[in-house]
Amino acid sequence: MTMDRATPNLPSRDFAVTSDFYAKLGFEEAWRDAGWMILTRGDLQLEFFAWPDFDPTTSGYGSCLRLDDVDAFYAVVKAAGVPEQATGFPRLQPPVPQNGLRIGALLDPDCSLLRLIGEI
Repeated sequence: MTMDRATPNLPSRDFAVTSDFYAKLGFEEAWRDAGWMILTRGDLQLEFFAWPDFDPTTSGYGSCLRLDDVDAFYAVVKAAGVPEQATGFPRLQPPVPQNGLRIGALLDPDCSLLRLIGEI
């Protein structure tokens, strides 16, 4: 049975750096060749395209991760050493109540924004 779904496509300047960063968050490589990489963590899937000359300070890339337990995922990211700060990348911002949800943020090494979204 095929299920409709969408997966974010994010830039990666270096697949090894991207893979190592996300591995610390529990993601595993499901596919990788010279131009494309797919990482999975349970039902979460992120896809990356190679862009060695990408300037992360110009990034407008992002995605929402809708999580069963946003606080548990946040704890994993924090334990992996991603700093909680207002500038720079990678960086982490804790989930806070917003519009009936708990929403945090993670910027990866290429400055892609992953919104961490969970129920209150």
